[in-house]
Amino acid sequence: MDQAKPGHTVQFQGLTETPHLNGTTGTLEFHHSEMERWSVRCHIDEQVVNAKVENLTLVSDETISKSESTAGSGSNASDPSKWRTQETPQDCGLIPTLAVTLWLGWNGIILIILLYGVFIAAMWERMVIIGMCVASLILPAEFPGRMGFLLGNWMMRGAEKYFGLKTVIEDEENLLSYARRNKACIFAFNPHDMLPYAVFAFSPALRRLPGKLGEDGCCLMTSAIFNVPFLRHVYSWVKSLPVDKRTFLGRLKRGESFAFVPGGVQEVILLDPKKPDDVVLFLRNRKGFVKLALSTGSPIVPVFGFNLDGSYGFWFPRHPLIEKLSRTIGFLPLVFWGRWFVPFGIPKPKRIHVVIGPAIDVPIMGDDVAQEVIDKYHSIFLEELEALYERHKHDAGYGERKLRIV
Repeated sequence: MDQAKPGHTVQFQGLTETPHLNGTTGTLEFHHSEMERWSVRCHIDEQVVNAKVENLTLVSDETISKSESTAGSGSNASDPSKWRTQETPQDCGLIPTLAVTLWLGWNGIILIILLYGVFIAAMWERMVIIGMCVASLILPAEFPGRMGFLLGNWMMRGAEKYFGLKTVIEDEENLLSYARRNKACIFAFNPHDMLPYAVFAFSPALRRLPGKLGEDGCCLMTSAIFNVPFLRHVYSWVKSLPVDKRTFLGRLKRGESFAFVPGGVQEVILLDPKKPDDVVLFLRNRKGFVKLALSTGSPIVPVFGFNLDGSYGFWFPRHPLIEKLSRTIGFLPLVFWGRWFVPFGIPKPKRIHVVIGPAIDVPIMGDDVAQEVIDKYHSIFLEELEALYERHKHDAGYGERKLRIV
């Protein structure tokens, strides 16, 4: 094994914790010199395990490329005939519009309530408004329980029609393999844009994902939402949770998949109306989720949502202090308007097109993850995301648009 390098083929021997792998082969991915172990991708089930040097025998020094051995990108990613495509006919009529208003219209509703309470309402009306806000903050976010979740499911099915949702899963069997092993997947959705509402494609009410992945569907988003009266209930009803470390790791350890937006609010700051052909993602230094994935051995799935841009018009003061404030509070103070030019209203009915690439398998590293390993898998994620964008940009009408990762 002294001459072994990443990409070489090895055979397992003398394993005690996973004896079923003895005699099988795998591909070397990464050498952990401080632990005298290799991360090896098993050929029989594509999982990545860490094995001691003495439990490996070099059988081939032919190097397998990174995309073949680590990412997923293998089999079906480049074969459109094997992609699973599901598209809902668009309907922007009264019922779907009402559903989306009850989901995404609360920014404007809360503003109206606030302005009315401050400038118009009588004293008793102000007391009622304050009482309702306090009650909303005291009650559990899921209140009133089953009825709220039923309403949330109805809102998601209405949004599916309003946006004419189209989803493409490049390698469904790849995702199912994790569901069968009760292994959670991290669906890293991009871009954030004004509001990353297209993550509703992962709602369990829609079952766009196969098997258990579709049943467990959930979106993690800024914790600030769950501190706002009324909004906290609505987003809980549609199966959203705060994107904090505890929730993130908790779901991974329980084998519950989720979607989240790694670029975050920083991508809103980077929006530039003067460069409409640029698609900018703030990901170059977003590595925390990769570290958490490696600590639990949870695969990362690159996801891209087309046609989010243009859903809203917007304005915000471009100043370093505003940027710093947005990072502190978890959202960007700005003015935006959507359909019918209603301030803080619902987005225009764009046809949302979400593409889901094959999972990037990662080894289980525990709590002590080396920075070089984090950097390696972060680079793989960026490469896979760019490749996913390139495979679908023409079909989505983005043929002349350039993806920039900063």
